[in-house]
Amino acid sequence: MNVKLPVLATITTALFAAAIGLIFFYAPTDADQGLSQRIFYFHVPIALTAYAAFGWGAWKALLLLRKRTENADLESYVAIHQGVIFGSLTLVTGSIWAKISWGVWWAWSDDQLVLFLVLFLFYCAYFMLRYSVDPGPARANMCAVYALFGVVLIPVSFLAIRLSRSFIHPVVFTSNGPQMTGSQFFTFCVSLLAMLSLFAMLYQLELAGKRLDARLRELKELLA
Repeated sequence: MNVKLPVLATITTALFAAAIGLIFFYAPTDADQGLSQRIFYFHVPIALTAYAAFGWGAWKALLLLRKRTENADLESYVAIHQGVIFGSLTLVTGSIWAKISWGVWWAWSDDQLVLFLVLFLFYCAYFMLRYSVDPGPARANMCAVYALFGVVLIPVSFLAIRLSRSFIHPVVFTSNGPQMTGSQFFTFCVSLLAMLSLFAMLYQLELAGKRLDARLRELKELLA
């Protein structure tokens, strides 16, 4: 997370170029779903990146509570904000994929869908809590505790797909390994790296903006 923004931007661009090329020109076309199955290489990496962002936010919250690490509150907030963005994209891409392939936008009977929606709404409520309390140590502590409670939902949401027998969410990763061909798995890994790199870049970019904004406010107060 300490890599400079220009380097992150270059890495992210290269990874996305490679991922898009692999998705459309290297990975085989699914025999059942056809071209629409290629959204898998966007949808699943986006979902995993959302989990990673929420997990990173919880880790920063833990550092705040245990070690009072400087800037941990801001870093936790930014990670959760990015997680909500990726969570939104997960719901959108998943709905599009479901509609094209299975004829439904949403299925309330699907445990994985509902649990991810609960996780998403839980973190959306994080911002209601944060902006209902005046800035200070009390707000930072409350937000940190809230973020740690939320991270408990991540393994529940992730494992729900393994327990569900829904046709919308077939199990791709089993105890026998990934149920994909070598070219599909390689494409998936590159796509996941591209999404994680995008998160790292956006995380650093938002942090830089927030810190700059805070310094500008301090300067205005000094000049007032």
